[in-house]
Amino acid sequence: MVLLAGNDYPWGMADIFDVVADTTRRDILAVLLDRETSVPGSGGEISVSEIVATLGLSQPTVSKHLKVLREAGLVGVREKGQHRFYHLDRGPLEVIEDWLIPFVSSDAAADAATLAGAAASEPGLNDDQLALASRIGKAFAETAHQVTSVVGQKKRR
Repeated sequence: MVLLAGNDYPWGMADIFDVVADTTRRDILAVLLDRETSVPGSGGEISVSEIVATLGLSQPTVSKHLKVLREAGLVGVREKGQHRFYHLDRGPLEVIEDWLIPFVSSDAAADAATLAGAAASEPGLNDDQLALASRIGKAFAETAHQVTSVVGQKKRR
């Protein structure tokens, strides 16, 4: 894999890393994720005032950070009168995840990548079979990463 630099990252990835580097913005993303998973009928939407109340921050501070998140494409907004309802947009986060997986996956995921590489050098495999092996390796790596993340969260609690 060739690492890209600066503006060559997909979707301005370098900028997204800067955006999620801020603790307050990560906290806002966590609130949006919690709303999405804990209130099924909400469509993941939450008002600015609810975010303010949840985080105990001032409204101008939350609004400033939501603007940065919106400009980075990490959140979407729906306006209703004077109220704004925000929701998580996973697209840019999935790009980051795809880039990070090779760096944070378990040994099992690395083994899957090795096996996929070995399959690629196996004589007699056609392009469809190679593509399938690659997709299986990536899915395995993603699953291993998710399991590792969940286990790590449970240990920290």
